[in-house]
Amino acid sequence: MRVLLAGGAGYVGAHTAVALLDAGHDAVLLDDLSNTSALAADRIAQITGKTAPLVVGDASDDAVVAGVFDAHGPFDAIVHLAAYKAVGESTQKPLDYYSNNLDTTFALLRVGLERGIRSFLFSSTGTVYSDPADLPFTEDSTTSVDLSNPYSKSKRMNEVVLEDLARVQPDLAVTVLRYFNPVGAHPSGLIGEDPAGIPNNLMPYVQRVAIGDLERVGIFGDDYDTPDGTGLRDYIHIVDLAAGHVAALEQAQPGYEVFNLGTGTPVSVYQLIAAFEKAAGRELPKAVLPRRAGDVAATYCDPAKARTVLGWQAQYGIGDAARDAWRWQSQNPRGFASA
Repeated sequence: MRVLLAGGAGYVGAHTAVALLDAGHDAVLLDDLSNTSALAADRIAQITGKTAPLVVGDASDDAVVAGVFDAHGPFDAIVHLAAYKAVGESTQKPLDYYSNNLDTTFALLRVGLERGIRSFLFSSTGTVYSDPADLPFTEDSTTSVDLSNPYSKSKRMNEVVLEDLARVQPDLAVTVLRYFNPVGAHPSGLIGEDPAGIPNNLMPYVQRVAIGDLERVGIFGDDYDTPDGTGLRDYIHIVDLAAGHVAALEQAQPGYEVFNLGTGTPVSVYQLIAAFEKAAGRELPKAVLPRRAGDVAATYCDPAKARTVLGWQAQYGIGDAARDAWRWQSQNPRGFASA
């Protein structure tokens, strides 16, 4: 299978490229490098011994996407990972988020359908689920476009577009993967999460505290109705997440399908920090802060459908993710800029 990975040099994209190449498929990366580095492609080659060509360009531009098909196609499938993803930033820059996160989908679909792709896989999010009473979330749990931030709204809007498209393109396999919380890094330490600026997510923030870039880990609320008072999330190792993409592509069938990708096991903020402290071999400075607006006590999924239909399930736990994240961060204290 020959796959175009839009956003392919990013955190999820690079790990998915490794998984595809290791499984015997071909991958081509399209990325504007707004939140990653071209070095990701070199590291992918170093890990796999195979090349995934990198095209630097904007996936929301039809001409750029067509140029990738001209130079590197034909493709059997497109994996769409080219999205802005910072929830907090999305509330400050809604137009940027709606524009990028929808226009990339439209361009990839317009060109891809014209060029005869048979499969389209979309990177979505567990934050499209809107009723906490549904926990653990299944693919049939309540979703909404009336969500708390433009990032989540844009993802759900994309799902609606893709479901409508699948109805009139019966030969096209449309797969939506709802991620929960990707963490960790490749065990080699060669690729990992390298966010620009101050990280928005907990694990990379903890990593930066561990190397001394940030002063302390902020714990936003310790008075939730959870076992230790801190928020519960479903953290999935990035290697497991990447394997889920390969399984979904290899078994894609015409029609529209949605799969949760998570562990099904909620982990608290304190548990994640403790796992990272064990990996790093020392205690980290931390402070309890007021709750953040929009945060919920718990969110985690039931991944049974992916296990049953795709034969996929998570293999790694939070300790594995912390160990691999620390290896990546300690070997690359400035991310890809360390090279």
